[in-house]
Amino acid sequence: MTNTNYPDNITALYARLSQEDALDGESNSIANQKSILLKYATDNGFPNPLFFIDDGVSGVTFDRPGWNEMIGLAEMGKVKTVIVKDMSRMGRDYLKVGYYTESFFAERDIRYIAINDGVDSDKGNNDFTPFRNLFNDFYARDTSKKIRAMMRAKGNSGEHLCTNPPYGYRKDPQDKKKWIVDEETAEVVKRIFALCVDGKGPMQIAKLLTADKVLTVKAHYAKRDGKPMPDNLYRWDYKSVAGILERPEYTGCTVNFKTYSKSHKLKKRLNNAPENMRIFPNTQPAIVNEKVWQRVQELRANKRRPTKTGKQGLFSGLLYCADCGDKLYFCTTNSFLPNQDHYVCSNYKSNTGTCSAHFIREETLKLFVLRRIFSVTAMFIDNADDFRRVVQKQRFEETEKAVKRRKKELQQAKKRISELDRIFKRIYEDDITGAISHERFLKLSAEYEAEQKELTEFVKTEQTLTASPLLSASMWVLRN
Repeated sequence: MTNTNYPDNITALYARLSQEDALDGESNSIANQKSILLKYATDNGFPNPLFFIDDGVSGVTFDRPGWNEMIGLAEMGKVKTVIVKDMSRMGRDYLKVGYYTESFFAERDIRYIAINDGVDSDKGNNDFTPFRNLFNDFYARDTSKKIRAMMRAKGNSGEHLCTNPPYGYRKDPQDKKKWIVDEETAEVVKRIFALCVDGKGPMQIAKLLTADKVLTVKAHYAKRDGKPMPDNLYRWDYKSVAGILERPEYTGCTVNFKTYSKSHKLKKRLNNAPENMRIFPNTQPAIVNEKVWQRVQELRANKRRPTKTGKQGLFSGLLYCADCGDKLYFCTTNSFLPNQDHYVCSNYKSNTGTCSAHFIREETLKLFVLRRIFSVTAMFIDNADDFRRVVQKQRFEETEKAVKRRKKELQQAKKRISELDRIFKRIYEDDITGAISHERFLKLSAEYEAEQKELTEFVKTEQTLTASPLLSASMWVLRN
């Protein structure tokens, strides 16, 4: 139905079931909830009963299709009564549940009923309701901790945490926990890596695969599983190619804990720091050699795009302007004279940028690099001690810069933590005075609390590293 076709004075019968709730048995099933809700509405004469269902959605989030549809109708003034089986069906975030039951529904004169908990807003406030909401929140938090602990134990043991193997692998029919090579798609993966080593970027590789009518990843899985085929069977996207090139699993290892979430109430996944990941080598047959994968990562870190003439600079992606710090672009002409190829500051932009038109020819740069290589080689051969001292000095200077940078980041984190305390106080006062809505306050406070927790952990880790005797000892070795 469209919004205009909904009747007025709707009795909203809301049912929700998460994967965790399903483990409790039939009592919380959607069918059982619907039966209880409809019987209660019929026996008590509530008009226009209408179901709003969220099946398989966690109670810690309120971004649910069925819930959003019901709230949208409530904001239009079409909902008169909301009935749920119990308070936990509405949600397991006690702050948001409290907002809807004590503010949102009350402001719109919507009657709220939780059958099994004996809650009816028309019969006055139930003093135990806030505690029941808090217990439901604790249940969600405790369930989240158990799931995280289970996943942490599984990940630390070397089991694959991802449900489906990456393109190029398939599950072993004899042991579903193991991956084996899918010969058909593994050849495509090998070709993608080979093309990248040859200097092709993801966009160029995608065009080649499309031209050769190679089934896309989505089309391959649809064909394998007998599902409807996508419209574009062979149109590869450069993002898919880049994703394949970045996966270390093709070297035969398992990488767990690549992402994390700040809280069980925040579903957004963030990239984990490399030191927080767990890597287990030789867990499945390798499709790509370790050296080839490392070479591809180096090339991807210093991307080099060919010019319209098809030429590619030897130093593309490696040069930076001494004045503004921007990259130098490789420029060439249709001329076959090598001395015409040169590099220009990317911030010049034909007199429209903020830097001047200084440039360096590629042949000149090659001579400088060769002279430097010969000079360093001669120093090592003539006097190995002097060479060692120069290298140690350079490493010491780099270490000092890194320590200064870490100290600066530490100070910034401490400053931000103090600033967040002040922000908490301000938004709390704004919530009390009505300057911002309570729903907005809940969202902001959750985000700021998660940020402050992350910063506090960062400060704690950095202070431990700064006080580490091993770090001090390494600094002394480099200094001497």
